[in-house]
Amino acid sequence: MGVLGASGQLGRCLVRAITDAEDVELAFAATRAEIDLCDTGRIGSWLDGFADPADVVVNAAAYTKVDACETESERAYETNALAPAGWARELSSRGIRFFHVSTDYVFPGDGDRPYREEDATEPRTVYGASKRAGEIAVLGTDPTALVIRTSWVFGPGRNFVVAILDQASRRRRGEAEGPLRVVNDQHGAPTHAADLAEALLALARRGRDGAEPVRGLLHLRNAGETTWFDFAREILDRAGYPEIGIEPVPTSAFETAATRPAYSLLSCRRAADLGIEMRDWREALAAYLEGPDRPAALIPGVVEDGSGQDRDLPTRAPVCGAASR
Repeated sequence: MGVLGASGQLGRCLVRAITDAEDVELAFAATRAEIDLCDTGRIGSWLDGFADPADVVVNAAAYTKVDACETESERAYETNALAPAGWARELSSRGIRFFHVSTDYVFPGDGDRPYREEDATEPRTVYGASKRAGEIAVLGTDPTALVIRTSWVFGPGRNFVVAILDQASRRRRGEAEGPLRVVNDQHGAPTHAADLAEALLALARRGRDGAEPVRGLLHLRNAGETTWFDFAREILDRAGYPEIGIEPVPTSAFETAATRPAYSLLSCRRAADLGIEMRDWREALAAYLEGPDRPAALIPGVVEDGSGQDRDLPTRAPVCGAASR
């Protein structure tokens, strides 16, 4: 199994999940340092350099700076549409299955029920439009490919959870004051990158175990629904910052270059019918805060020892159950 974008949140979790699995082998884990994914003319020769080719390749790479995409549209389309199409073409010619990860931003974000795979797309941002163009290009090039849409990903590295904890830590140290201001009118669902990686491995196994390989479009995310405000409150309570206040504000309180979807919840009915269901986002958040990707320096009572591994102190605030608000 091969991974493109191996240094990102999902990519790192995929590499770890594949390495830990007894029935799956990691063929390659590509980062920008090893190959420019947009240099599609090099794909063939680069793949030829591996003695054991992958049977499935997951593209976890993307240009995800939503606001920057508005002024860097050429880069957005090159990374999010043209490059995936090039990989789909080359991999298809070699009989290798291609999984391409996409986003909830392909929808207009003004719905009132979870978006299904077959619902009409109408992206309102360059980022969303470039990702939708990538979906069309990949499936148009290789109808056997699988495009996975997901939302609000958090995992190893910088993400919303880390940003909230960083602000909370600064307030506790007296470096900032006042409540956090978080939008309360955008509805969706967080996705733990480690859970998504395991779901992708389950999909990759189909075909090996006799089940029909999944193709086309598929939505995957953690179960449940929330707003960024409620997500932030849950983060603070579980991580040991119950005293830090949050002020709910409308999206209009922040000026951004790209429009944010007001409602982008993805329906995962098709995935459930395939036997793939991800746990509630609250459980996933608790696991993240207890797991190897947790931002140890930002969680009260957790420090790193000399080996770089974090360890718990007896005074650590509990993170398995949310404190009262």
